Amino acid sequence: MTDGLLRRRPNDPVIMGVLNVTPDSFSDGGRYLNRDDAIAHARLMYAQGADIIDVGGESTRPGADRVDAETEIGRVVPVIRELASAGVQVSIDTTRAEVASAALDAGAVIVHDVSGGLADANMAKVVAEAGCPWILMHWRGHSRAMAELATYADVVAEVCAELRDRADAAIAAGVNAGRIIVDPGLGFAKTAEHNWQLSAHLDAVLAIGFPVLFGSSRKSYLGSLLAGPDGTPRPVTMREAATLATTLLAVDAGVWGVRVHDVASTSDTIRVWQAVRAHG
Repeated sequence: MTDGLLRRRPNDPVIMGVLNVTPDSFSDGGRYLNRDDAIAHARLMYAQGADIIDVGGESTRPGADRVDAETEIGRVVPVIRELASAGVQVSIDTTRAEVASAALDAGAVIVHDVSGGLADANMAKVVAEAGCPWILMHWRGHSRAMAELATYADVVAEVCAELRDRADAAIAAGVNAGRIIVDPGLGFAKTAEHNWQLSAHLDAVLAIGFPVLFGSSRKSYLGSLLAGPDGTPRPVTMREAATLATTLLAVDAGVWGVRVHDVASTSDTIRVWQAVRAHG
């Protein structure tokens, strides 16, 4: 089933719906920690047009504390197992090979690794043996330290070079090059200016030669842009229009997929864009 997703046309982007089964994620932490609530929300996103449900059991927001692998597995595996048994395509959002392996055994079909394989040297082996797609995000360190690592002379050139290095390492470890997806990692060891630079130069990220996943959904740089007169950032719950704008610009640039919290609005927006393109 994932082969079809990997071969999607540029004007038919994949929509990845975010499902955080955590108590502390920046946008929806705690809302879907209960398994029944998580499954109901995932089913709703799938019905609204999500192609993949991205299930994560550890928050990666700036400053977040880590949880142990056992806790992470306990959060994600029951949800993945039930969704997969219902025919829902699921990706596992984790930096740990142990968690990825358990999730794949439960029915996940994609590994979404925000560390690009850097956090766990065993991840490449798990992915290579599974033969599944691997999303490699640009990353320089865990949440506690990543703000200190947001130093670049040329953020676009350096992010692209580091993503190429991660893809090369994955291929050298036996991962099929045709199953690699890259993500510029907005907000991860990036300032707001870095995020805007990367968004404006997605052509450079696409030129690396792999499908690109883009994730701006509700992130803090959007809140900063839309700050009120007193400088207070726009709250997370009021960043959806900005999310749709940045997401559509990325789709128009040719990304393979977008990772979002509001699937219904994203699906509607993309359908309008597709209708205009079809009549152009």
